[in-house]
Amino acid sequence: MINYAIRLVLTGVLVFLMPKLLSDISVDTITTGIIVAFVMSLLNTFVKPILKLIALPITFLTLGLFSLVISVVVVYLCSYVVDGFNVSGFLAPLLFSFLLSIANGLVSSFQD
Repeated sequence: MINYAIRLVLTGVLVFLMPKLLSDISVDTITTGIIVAFVMSLLNTFVKPILKLIALPITFLTLGLFSLVISVVVVYLCSYVVDGFNVSGFLAPLLFSFLLSIANGLVSSFQD
């Protein structure tokens, strides 16, 4: 539980710093970044597998590329749920989800 809280805070800080790299994303405060990290973890745990199951035929036909669209949809859902977190376009949320997964991997590797 403590490891998850530390990972959540570190990921939230990284989420807060990501708009410096991506201009189409805005995060108001560090608290908003931590909330975004928490909501993204919930969406990736519960909503993303359902979306992947529903979109399985399309993902198969596109040789897996449709999973990128699903990642963008999850970021937009998080933007809809969290006040103070705004995204626009397609490329910025895609890069955001990619950078967030890399950041989570790095943070998790230091925790073990």
